[in-house]
Amino acid sequence: MDTKALIQAYYTAFNAGQTDDMLALLHEDVEHHVNEGEVRRGKELFARFNRHMTESYKEELTDMVIFVNEGGDRAAAEFIVNGTYLKTDEGLPEANGQTYRLPAGTFFALRDGKISRVTTYYNLNEWTRQVVG
Repeated sequence: MDTKALIQAYYTAFNAGQTDDMLALLHEDVEHHVNEGEVRRGKELFARFNRHMTESYKEELTDMVIFVNEGGDRAAAEFIVNGTYLKTDEGLPEANGQTYRLPAGTFFALRDGKISRVTTYYNLNEWTRQVVG
């Protein structure tokens, strides 16, 4: 699978809520760099993060644009996160089904035909503004 198709498959699985399909596209030693917090290393920590996110948020990504470097070992995606805040996340405002829409982006590294790094960025202050009202 070429890099663009791999990233597209990752996000197709995300939008379908198929986190096991997302995990299948990751390298065993994946590094997950989140917008806020510590780097998670390995598929098990990535899976744990996905379980938590699924409980607290329902999100669909739209307006996806995927970029790939010439060597095919780096990629980026820009998109809009359309979400619903389902369950209060520790340290964040109280959840009561608020919806939000904000731009975000992810940078990827690939190794051995799998995604070896996922680095996601979004504006947490804008998200907070939207859910607090």
